[in-house]
Amino acid sequence: MPLSMDTLVSLCKRRGFIFQSSEIYGGTGSCWDYGPLGVELKNNIKRVWWRDFVQGRADMVGLDASILMHAAVWKASGHVDHFTDPMVDCRECRRRFRADTVDETPWVHYCAATKGNKFTIPAGEPCSHCGLRRTLCPDCGKGELTLPRQFNLMFRTFMGPVEEAAAVTYLRPETAQGIFVNFDNVLQSTRRKLPFGVAQIGKAFRNEITPGNFIFRTREFEQMEIEYFVNPRDSVAGRPADEHWHERWIEDCLGWFQRYGLQAENLRLREHEKAELAHYAKRTADIEYRFPIGWSELMGIANRTDFDLKQHAKWSGKTLTYFDEERKEHVVPYVIEPSAGVDRALLAFLVDAYREEEVRGETRVVLRLHPELAPIKIAVLPLLKKREEIVRTCHAIRDELAPRWPAAYDDTAAIGRLYRRQDEVGTPFCVTVDVQTVGDSDKGEAGDGQATIRDRDSMQQIRVPIGALTPVFARLLGGEPWGSVADRFGAPRPAASG
Repeated sequence: MPLSMDTLVSLCKRRGFIFQSSEIYGGTGSCWDYGPLGVELKNNIKRVWWRDFVQGRADMVGLDASILMHAAVWKASGHVDHFTDPMVDCRECRRRFRADTVDETPWVHYCAATKGNKFTIPAGEPCSHCGLRRTLCPDCGKGELTLPRQFNLMFRTFMGPVEEAAAVTYLRPETAQGIFVNFDNVLQSTRRKLPFGVAQIGKAFRNEITPGNFIFRTREFEQMEIEYFVNPRDSVAGRPADEHWHERWIEDCLGWFQRYGLQAENLRLREHEKAELAHYAKRTADIEYRFPIGWSELMGIANRTDFDLKQHAKWSGKTLTYFDEERKEHVVPYVIEPSAGVDRALLAFLVDAYREEEVRGETRVVLRLHPELAPIKIAVLPLLKKREEIVRTCHAIRDELAPRWPAAYDDTAAIGRLYRRQDEVGTPFCVTVDVQTVGDSDKGEAGDGQATIRDRDSMQQIRVPIGALTPVFARLLGGEPWGSVADRFGAPRPAASG
């Protein structure tokens, strides 16, 4: 059975991944707070992205530009004049809709053929009783809609104490412009040669008319964005350099999502048709993911040509070029832009990791998150929380492991229930301390000094000396397969409590 968004939202709230913003006051529309596990998952996504695409590459550097920028930046980029959506308003309930998507939602209809009975009709379909199609507000079913008008998606604010035209600025709707206006600063301070890229992770804000679908479309979100500068005079293997690098970035981004857990059958590439290309784009390709709401954009990789640097040079009066030593001329680089939303990536990783499995007649919910992304790497659990020696040993193990990997201790339920909780949040491994570990002094029995490691995905267990836990987890969390590690400690056995 396909995963529904409601099921995922419920899991996220129950287990502390994501909460509705300002929930005790009724909530703030399409704004979300990341809870104790959500913030760890989000930080892990950003960490591995930065490591793989910035720190691991010789042709990349990083940047963290200010959210508030000079208002002229957004005039030069075209956002003030062109960053708009067509909107319509209901004259009755005042609800606002995007004019180009108003027919893509179910609509309310008071059917005259049934003496005014109220029906909710699927998107795009006519009433099955009277045959009429939607003409009024889809939400209240009573008000007429206004004619479409353009609505700017940027959040407007004021810099300083006086709200006047001279103080107008905007919350940035994208992180890209912070990179473009710093192009010369980066070039002069790092002495980079083309091609090279500048990466940034940061918040962006869009006053979306129709946000929704949980964290898929929100008004405040976080981007992982790269501007990769290429010499338009160069060629690679007989192709223009910008086209070569565009293709390379598409392949690298697709590969990255698959490396951290997204199944290939849930990913696809969609080329933008010529009519839908942004005014600055030579080519744009979206990586789409099969979300519970259907196939939708996960990230975009665009060839922005030299539009942005030329615009900012024109508006600022500053030269934004690169000196080509070989040709002894100044050139304006072309730009390849891989742009991914952190929130959408997190949503996709959660969806793809979610499983419901039957284990001994019960349903086990498990998040098969890649270990690099899992919020908690290791959970240390006591078999008997009333045995002081067991609890003390658990805390000692947790304190030993925590400096290297996020580790948690939990004793609030029976061991089977504790395993299920960790499965549900994606913890790859559990360590259990039992009577056999510490022994029984009342009976004069010595412990064997070994703890049980349980693997999340196979639910198999192995006994490992406590002193070997750190090197064992170094292998397991370093990418060595469970089976390979388990074989060194004898045949793994099924978990007695799942």
